[in-house]
Amino acid sequence: MTGAEPWVPVAITIFAWWFSTGIILLLVRLPRVWHGPMLLVCTIPALFAVWGLLASADNTTLAGVYCGFFCALMIWGWHEASFLTGIITGPRPKACPEGVRGLARFGYATATLIYHEIALFLTWLALVALSWNASNQIALMTFSLLFAMRLSAKFNIFLGVPNLTEEFFPLHLEHLKSYLPKRPMNALMPLSLLISGALAVWLWQQIAGARDDAGALATILIILSLTCLGILEHIFMITPLPDAVLWRWAVPVAAGTKTPELNVIGEKGREMKKPENA
Repeated sequence: MTGAEPWVPVAITIFAWWFSTGIILLLVRLPRVWHGPMLLVCTIPALFAVWGLLASADNTTLAGVYCGFFCALMIWGWHEASFLTGIITGPRPKACPEGVRGLARFGYATATLIYHEIALFLTWLALVALSWNASNQIALMTFSLLFAMRLSAKFNIFLGVPNLTEEFFPLHLEHLKSYLPKRPMNALMPLSLLISGALAVWLWQQIAGARDDAGALATILIILSLTCLGILEHIFMITPLPDAVLWRWAVPVAAGTKTPELNVIGEKGREMKKPENA
């Protein structure tokens, strides 16, 4: 077995997606007092990831491709941790006021996480600058795809989907549920699946032309795998598939309940308060 075998980049991408998501969910379960220090510790590998991105910018070998991919994943993971811990969210940590609809609801919802979105966009701009004219574009491609898929997921969830996997919401982000209606379907979901499906088909067609270049083939397979995982996450939103089972090791079910004991550590004895309305 070598890293040049086509199934290896696919397996690595799927494992990295699954494992990194679980690690973040596990860290979010720490007591709130540990969230700041934990994010500070996570900043160290994120900074090393920036260095690794620069070091692999012109390295199109398998090693360079994997380095760029994991660097982008570490930077993305830092942003996910900063949001789920509630450290970088938005200026409005409150539930949606009763009776608010349309653009007003969108404005309130945006205020709950706009700092996070701005941080992601600025990071994307920085990666564009750092990757400008670089031979190895895997880091920028990875971050861009994750960003686009996440935006699509957020808009779809805001418009309404039947499955929110809401049991994974930390207690300090419970107010976000008030902005997320449950609906059988929304008009954006078919378009999201169509565009991402078209991208997956196009990437699949590029495989034949990259078979003689291990680095190029790995790049295509990694991005194709991430695209398919993004499609799968969208499908999870509209089907009753128990996707939460994938990360049960990170968020175990509390005894006697059907709900993962997210944020139970350090939260015992604290009653969950209703979100404060504006």
